Amino acid sequence: MSTDFQQARESLGARLRELRLSGPDGRLTGPQLASRLGWPHSKIYKLENGRQTATPEDLRTWAEGVRQPEVFTELDSRLKGFETHIRSWRRQLTSGHRPVQDSWNLEVHRSRIIRAWEEAVIPGMLQTADYARAVFLRYADLHGTKRDTDEAVRQRIRRQEWLHDSGHQFHALVWEAALYALICSPAVLTSQLDRLAGTIGIDTVRLGIIPLSAPLKIPAANGFWILDQRLVIAEDWHAELWLDDDDNVATYLSVWNTLSEGAVYGTDAQTIITRAQRSLHPR
Repeated sequence: MSTDFQQARESLGARLRELRLSGPDGRLTGPQLASRLGWPHSKIYKLENGRQTATPEDLRTWAEGVRQPEVFTELDSRLKGFETHIRSWRRQLTSGHRPVQDSWNLEVHRSRIIRAWEEAVIPGMLQTADYARAVFLRYADLHGTKRDTDEAVRQRIRRQEWLHDSGHQFHALVWEAALYALICSPAVLTSQLDRLAGTIGIDTVRLGIIPLSAPLKIPAANGFWILDQRLVIAEDWHAELWLDDDDNVATYLSVWNTLSEGAVYGTDAQTIITRAQRSLHPR
């Protein structure tokens, strides 16, 4: 069980204990509440100490048992929050980047339609091996983690086989700024932009570029991916968020659709890529 999940479970347990000790009937001991609910005494302490995951019915029964039925909505919201998995980079990268790529590959290969937004880098599904290597090395330096770069690159490139299946669709939105970001050498970025331009017209890829001059209805915040409208994976500096509850997925889908209104496609996208290429090799 992940450390982050366990911390969330312990936090819910602490809230349950607080309700037991501060109900309108006064402070209840664990045995007293267990007797009132018809539960074994051990269940009270397992829930409060984060050693057992509560069900919605457990939470409703607890709220009624401490004579505070109105808190059920709050408790249920906390429980649903368990569906949000916060995967800290420091913990994830303990064994290097390869295991993270393996987890991604499993989810990608379960999916048929993927939407991606990247404001600072080229999406992993469209990266060259050299560009991906540069990205992995930057993050290994940042977090001081194991350098299994070549293995991680191989797994990321292997993931791109997904694009060759005619039943799949990859809808990528990239902010123009990402085309200029020298997180790699100019030569590597030149090759990466060539690769990016080459994806225009592929029937499984729809590439949108949002020009720097485009009006934005919302800020261009961190990158995220939406897999089949069932899972969102969003990245921040400290962690990767895996969100699978309906409300969060709907929010990110709305953000993606809003951002897409400022994107250009086809020859217009090609023009922007060409402009970035020329900036690397001014005459």
